[in-house]
Amino acid sequence: MNLLRRLGRSQLLRSSLCFFVATYVRLVTHTCRWERLGAEIPRRLQAEKQPFIVAFWHGRLLMMGSAWTGGPFHMLISQHRDGQMIAQTIAHFGFKTIAGSTSRGGAMAMRQMIRVLKSGETIGMTPDGPRGPRMRASGGIVDVARLANAVIVPATYTCRGWLLKSWDRFLVPRPFSRGAFLFGAPIPVAPDSDREVTRLAIEAALTQLMAEADRRVGRPQVEPAPQVEPAEEPL
Repeated sequence: MNLLRRLGRSQLLRSSLCFFVATYVRLVTHTCRWERLGAEIPRRLQAEKQPFIVAFWHGRLLMMGSAWTGGPFHMLISQHRDGQMIAQTIAHFGFKTIAGSTSRGGAMAMRQMIRVLKSGETIGMTPDGPRGPRMRASGGIVDVARLANAVIVPATYTCRGWLLKSWDRFLVPRPFSRGAFLFGAPIPVAPDSDREVTRLAIEAALTQLMAEADRRVGRPQVEPAPQVEPAEEPL
């Protein structure tokens, strides 16, 4: 265990691992047969200059960068060591990151996200991250959308591959297989919208979209974690 901890603190090892993951993502991107549905939705919102947040479950994080073909994209990433490794990995694809989570750096991250959205750029969020429960949205995404006058665009990917036994049932796609990227209908968030009602609408839309994606490639569907009371944190 001490050896693993020392390896985890090695900047060289972390950088090498991030490079390997980015290379694997490129391999999967270019060798799989991808179906793309709803890609016109973010393009239309950008043309209309409507601020929007792309939301997807944490378990479907790995390939979502390959689904994005729009302008500048910022991801909300935890300040934890694992989050920083994700940040290093997505930097290989030119994506920017905003450091923060429900437990650390929340207020500062919220202010930064609002500035980014109002400047016309796009935010990506995993509303069940960084620690779950799986496929249960926190209310933070609603708060950001209300303050920035933004809509929520649900998104997901699926592919033949391996489903890890992690808290989020993280999907690792297999090269030379079949997959799909899906964007769903925008979810409006009015300044006076009910936080809990909107949170549940986002949760339902994301879960239904992922189920539809999995049906398209014949994957078993992932069940959400048991329902819990919504968190009170701002992010």
